[in-house]
Amino acid sequence: MKKNIRSVVKSGFAVFALAFMVSSCSSDEGSVFDTPIDTDQDDTDDTDTETVATLIINAEDDSNDVLFAEASGEVGTSVPGRIIYTSPTNQKRLYITQNVSGGGEMPFNNFNIEGKDLTKALKGDGSVDLDGDTQKEIDFTFDLPVPDIDNGEIVYQFWTTTGKGDFRDPNKRKALGVGTITVKVGNGTNPAAEVHSFTDVKLFAPDVNGTSETFYSLLNDQEYLVYDPENTLEQAEYRAFWDFGYYYVNNSAYFASAATYDDSFGFPVKGLQAEDNEENADTETLNKAYFSLSTTNSTTFDGITLSSELDFVVKSDFQTSGVLAVGDILEIVDNYGKKGLIRITEINPGFNNDDYIVFDVKIQP
Repeated sequence: MKKNIRSVVKSGFAVFALAFMVSSCSSDEGSVFDTPIDTDQDDTDDTDTETVATLIINAEDDSNDVLFAEASGEVGTSVPGRIIYTSPTNQKRLYITQNVSGGGEMPFNNFNIEGKDLTKALKGDGSVDLDGDTQKEIDFTFDLPVPDIDNGEIVYQFWTTTGKGDFRDPNKRKALGVGTITVKVGNGTNPAAEVHSFTDVKLFAPDVNGTSETFYSLLNDQEYLVYDPENTLEQAEYRAFWDFGYYYVNNSAYFASAATYDDSFGFPVKGLQAEDNEENADTETLNKAYFSLSTTNSTTFDGITLSSELDFVVKSDFQTSGVLAVGDILEIVDNYGKKGLIRITEINPGFNNDDYIVFDVKIQP
């Protein structure tokens, strides 16, 4: 039996949304935005504005802004969602996140814009490149997937930026937003939020050229090198993802936040700091993370399943860990206030590029 999704239609804005069609065309040859949006919709259009969850933000006149909308559909399918964002200044990128059942906002780009292949319009960090569009006025309709869950909400958030932004911080170089489209499944009540649990994370000792996988993101459980000689700017796109890195000096292993890594390690790692030719190089920032040794034992670590069970973690003043040893459990608070635990499971000592540390992570979503 199909699970039903409840819907609230914002009909009060339907007439305005229909009149507020914004032409969207590209000045860049070969862009996915080359085809203008069809402004001649008739009553038989499947994406009529009365049934499409529509967000409207106008920086110069907020009297008709719509920051929240809800959509209806069936699980396992997709629903249309539309954004109409107008700004007197250029909007360079569009950031989109998906939050399923309260599991935390995650970068999202797994759908089409106006039937076009979105992946052709992506920046390295997964944001949508608006350079090919009329940057001051965007009007896009998206296919928003409805995952197969029993009860809860699927929340999509949309915001634009004037440069390279951050999926975990909508305020970073924000132009317009945040607009939110919510799809409710079943009774619409999210279950208790579970921790994100990652095992066997492996980071390698750094080299000054930044070509070893030395940095880690708590957002997506991904290890990162910071410099790729084949594509230096592509790696720089991930800078907001890096939370902390590993290093080995004086016969000891350490973690340090991205923000303090060069100072803690004692040697500048190529690619960690922004190069002059990068976008927003003069205002680039690195993530902070705060560490302390925990009294939590391994059995308790294994038993933690819910986000609320990590509320006891207290933010320290230290962005560098103490000397790490196998069996240590660290408390961590990231740049965005998320609390977690890290358990050290293996250390292959040394400062060569094939020396490493292995650990498990539990972090709030």
